Amino acid sequence: MGAALCLLSAACFGAMAIFGKLAYDAGVSPEALLLVRFTLAAVLLGIVVLVRPGLRRAASGPPRQGATGRPAMTRGRVLAIAVGLGAIGYATQASLFFSALRLMDASLLALILYTYPVMVTVTAVLLGRDRLTLARAAALAAASGGTLLVLLGAGGMSFHPLGALLAFASAVTYTVYILVADTVVHRLAPVVLSALVMTGAAGTLAARTLLTGGVDLGFGVSGWFWLAAIAVVSTVVAMLTFFAGLKRIGPSAAAILSTFEPVVTAALAALVLGESLTPVQLAGGALVLSCVVVLQLRRQDRGPRPAPDRPEPENRQGLDSAREDRTEPVGLAP
Repeated sequence: MGAALCLLSAACFGAMAIFGKLAYDAGVSPEALLLVRFTLAAVLLGIVVLVRPGLRRAASGPPRQGATGRPAMTRGRVLAIAVGLGAIGYATQASLFFSALRLMDASLLALILYTYPVMVTVTAVLLGRDRLTLARAAALAAASGGTLLVLLGAGGMSFHPLGALLAFASAVTYTVYILVADTVVHRLAPVVLSALVMTGAAGTLAARTLLTGGVDLGFGVSGWFWLAAIAVVSTVVAMLTFFAGLKRIGPSAAAILSTFEPVVTAALAALVLGESLTPVQLAGGALVLSCVVVLQLRRQDRGPRPAPDRPEPENRQGLDSAREDRTEPVGLAP
């Protein structure tokens, strides 16, 4: 279920670049797109939280396999981190993404952005959350080489140095966002976490709008339609399914499975926008995607670790850990 949720999230996120290009063609500015996207998403998620109180409480249960111990957090700290994820992390990442989208093709932008699964894996290793084997190191090296092929093969496309820099900065920001989100995703229901993240992002963008003199919302019906598609499909649905999947399988696996997004973006760009990829870029993209898929498959093939020789203490420890987890989730219910 966790893998399926992450794949569904990736498909929804993958359509966002296409919706964004169509919104730009309808006269929507990047500033208006971001403000309306997050504000509408925050309102929709807030309504869900109010009318469906049963969704407010995080499901309890034993920690996912391989998860490390999570330090205790106060209610206020958990909520502050959730709002900060949107106000700082997601608002910054989205601003960089849509600024890059104005300068370069959607398919190339998606492939640059999707260097972040490699960064998530490497950072997880440096933080002691994972182990870097020789096979995994070789796969990561091949993925980096594939990304280089994508960039070098951009001769016939609208490659823009500043756009590429913004896209890579967006990938770095999203890496931090995922690793921080993993510290609170077990303590909040997905709908509550998504609502707080969207509220934080909307607040940041609203403040920026006030400081910069406002945004133009005088575009036509088609512009509002594509903004609604971004808010509902590529934000609300995408966020809910991503957090639900992240909670089940962890940051590295969620990032790896999310590489389905550039495949969706490239396919939709070819069908809707008439974009094309050079053979070199196709080879590089295939190399990147195949490497991250191999990483996930090898992880699944290893299966669960053998039971220890003395299961009783371990079982008691697992029960204590599960019991501790049940006291940590924070909802909005009084």
